[in-house]
Amino acid sequence: MQQAPDGQISLTDPDARSMATSGGGTGIVGYNVQTAVDTKNHMIVAHEVTNVGHDRGQLSAMAARARDAVGKKITVLADRGYFDGEEILACEQAGLPVLVPKPRTSNNKARGLFDKADFRYMAGADEYQCPAGKRAIWRFTSVENGMTIHTYWSSACPRCPMKTQCTTGEYRRIKRWEHEDVLEKMQRRLERNPDASRLRRQTVEHPFGTFKAWMGWTHFLTKTLPRVSTEMSLHVLAYNFKRLIRILGTERVIEAMEA
Repeated sequence: MQQAPDGQISLTDPDARSMATSGGGTGIVGYNVQTAVDTKNHMIVAHEVTNVGHDRGQLSAMAARARDAVGKKITVLADRGYFDGEEILACEQAGLPVLVPKPRTSNNKARGLFDKADFRYMAGADEYQCPAGKRAIWRFTSVENGMTIHTYWSSACPRCPMKTQCTTGEYRRIKRWEHEDVLEKMQRRLERNPDASRLRRQTVEHPFGTFKAWMGWTHFLTKTLPRVSTEMSLHVLAYNFKRLIRILGTERVIEAMEA
């Protein structure tokens, strides 16, 4: 198991992998199904089966598939699990505006300290204004996990009367990704669309609920990624066909097929 590339071995299905679940520290061995669903008719316009246990690297590829399927400009809604700076940047560069809420994982906020959102970035001066009104200026640039990160702090930190609310160290360091403006732009879009998360849930969760009802508690009946992908494609075909009949009616669907 230690010699396996991802440290996992499944004796039942060699392609199956541990999938993250909503419960902390829990998981289930299986596959990760990605779907893109249109908000008007709840038709599945794109899907893919992967054995990657999380969604962080799936956003740009699925967004591109959805755009190609519908053949027009789209806005992409996704949940917090898809939040990844480089994926969001790839979508923006491809002309695909996205709405992905930022995960609530701030350690400082959990400890009752100021969050990064409490520091206002001033692009013209390339510096931050802290909650105490002081300037946190650029200090150095580094590369972390392949991403270029700028670090800022204020010389006033050691003497600041609000220091106990800000940091337990000598200085409060603020890190900024070189493309952070893309994330800030997306956050402003989210603030203008407060119902985006609700619309996403109403749209994409509906087909998954239907699939699970059809498939039963065992879900996939086949093994290995190619066969599971085929099985999922048949479910998607059946789902979309039933949606089509529901929307147009049986007679219109038959007429369209005969035309």
